[in-house]
Amino acid sequence: MNDLHLDEKPELNITPLVDIMLVLLSILMVTTPAIVYREDITLPQGSKTSKAEPNNILSVRIDKEKTVFVDTKSFEYSEFLENFSLQTGEFDRNKPVYIYADKQLYYGDVMPVFAKLKNAGFTKVSLGTQ
Repeated sequence: MNDLHLDEKPELNITPLVDIMLVLLSILMVTTPAIVYREDITLPQGSKTSKAEPNNILSVRIDKEKTVFVDTKSFEYSEFLENFSLQTGEFDRNKPVYIYADKQLYYGDVMPVFAKLKNAGFTKVSLGTQ
């Protein structure tokens, strides 16, 4: 009787594991297209368009140390994100706004500034290029 138990080797049944993984994969495939983030961005045109006059635009510059310059005023990055909506009364919201960011900055560092300007009521916000 002991000989019967010695011949048996334990096996791993992977069928339930494969079933669970296929269900999770199908759930992922169904829900992924539903997750869409869309932001209306006015992209700057190429050299064929007329340039806006410097007096008619609001220039927002971000250097590689994340200092934000709005025309002649400078803000620390975190200070800008927290307090800029309180200071928007000084600026004309109908002016086009161009954000010029240092090329060493990450996309995730520039988009909160973009979102803050949009939430503050500026309707013509664009990312500036060279």
